[in-house]
Amino acid sequence: MKANIRDVAREANVSMSTVSRVMNKNYPVKEETKIRVEKAVEKLNFSPNTLARSLICQNTKTIGILVPSIDNLFFPTVIKAIEYELRINGYSIYLCDTADNASEEIKYIRSLTGRQVDGIIVIDPKTENMRSGFYEMVGKDIPLVSINGYNKDIDCNFVLNDEANGARQAMEYLLKLGHENIIFVRGKESYSYDIKENVYIKFMEENKLTVQKKIIDVGEGNSYDTVDGTMNIMRKELANLKAPIAVFSCNDLMALGVLNACKKMNLDVPNEVSIIGFDNICISSIVEPKLTTVDQNMYLLGENAAKMLLELIDNNNQKVNRIKLSTKLIIRDSCSNI
Repeated sequence: MKANIRDVAREANVSMSTVSRVMNKNYPVKEETKIRVEKAVEKLNFSPNTLARSLICQNTKTIGILVPSIDNLFFPTVIKAIEYELRINGYSIYLCDTADNASEEIKYIRSLTGRQVDGIIVIDPKTENMRSGFYEMVGKDIPLVSINGYNKDIDCNFVLNDEANGARQAMEYLLKLGHENIIFVRGKESYSYDIKENVYIKFMEENKLTVQKKIIDVGEGNSYDTVDGTMNIMRKELANLKAPIAVFSCNDLMALGVLNACKKMNLDVPNEVSIIGFDNICISSIVEPKLTTVDQNMYLLGENAAKMLLELIDNNNQKVNRIKLSTKLIIRDSCSNI
């Protein structure tokens, strides 16, 4: 039979209120009494009823995290930073994989609020849910922070990467190397991809370079299938193009798919095809050739989002804030001069 607080009090020869004070650390207790209670807790293998405590304290010490996919290593790195920052502050997490689906996002948000979580962090939320006002409405009732995602005129708390500047760095680097035949590879339905595509189109037009038929949509951009899917599509596309070519991909998974396509076709990277990715996931520095990519400050994104959420919780959700982090081009071996 599971021990309760009355059993601990009897074992330690103290009152139940003294046991509660020791467990909650909210009232001074003599050191010898504290030790006696802790020994009783250990002997009886007592664990307090977290739900009951949360009803009394009006918090659950839990945070909901929504992510479009855990397959892309970008997201687990962000989550790792969030979880660490929350854990050292006494919180645990509910992790929800929305499969990049707008209706699943809404279902999970409603489930999390039903569980009375103390706050929510959503990573790359679907644009339609942002534009509809859904997240603004949720954010008025519960502390909520968005990492990246559509944010124009949206009254929510955001931690953002300067993805537009990162995309421009990539394009400027390719042009500096002499590349004018630059292919843009993206996935479906993502504000992040839209930002980069807009930069690509504007940059090509500014430099009087042709854009026609150079934007390739490979479909799903964050799943285990992304690399193989991109490889299969790019094998067909590259067969119709004359080297030297440069490819700017919206994330590293797509860039790896391009790299694999080149290997299947015996195209030399970087001498015939130069490739740039985006995110700087760990695999980008392991593959051969090592991938030139744009670093997205994955860990800092998560760390800042967690700290912002904790601040919102401490301040009764009164403050709306926005943090933008800089990006950095990481030059490795997958690009060369022509």
